[in-house]
Amino acid sequence: MEDFIRDGGNWAYLALFLYSFGGGFVGLVVAGVLSYAGDLNIVVSMIVAGTSNFIGDQFLFYMARTNKAYANDTMKKYGRKVALAHLLMRKYGSPVVFVQKYIYGIKTLIPLAMGLTKYSFKKFTVYNALATVVWAVVIGGVSYLMGEIILTYAEEYKYYGIAAILAIILSVSYYFKKI
Repeated sequence: MEDFIRDGGNWAYLALFLYSFGGGFVGLVVAGVLSYAGDLNIVVSMIVAGTSNFIGDQFLFYMARTNKAYANDTMKKYGRKVALAHLLMRKYGSPVVFVQKYIYGIKTLIPLAMGLTKYSFKKFTVYNALATVVWAVVIGGVSYLMGEIILTYAEEYKYYGIAAILAIILSVSYYFKKI
């Protein structure tokens, strides 16, 4: 993987862009650590991840606004998470756009839920842009600053990580075979 990144940095940025369209938290953390190691540029990584994250949320909002039936069908699968998204929107209003960037599981549901309401598209765009900049700078910056610590632990515990990933893959495979 390291050779791929060193030899084809632009491909790494493309992968980060595609991954960040649906969220990008982990991708930006990895890019921040790789930037610390000198393999990527942290500013470019934050811009790429932030741009993709912004476009992804705008797409979800617009899709829900223009295709309510599809958005409702999609959200039916996530009953509790949708309920949490609605509670957060009702309780906190517009600032929930900032919070949703950091909460796995509702990151894609908030823009969908807001798109189904009469929430202003322009207002969502402004909040989403600001939230995306804050998200990219915080996550990218912190992962860059913690790069040495993360790389030290990654090297020290790499075999445990490989074992955990294998256990997850085997568990998921077993689960789907039972269904």
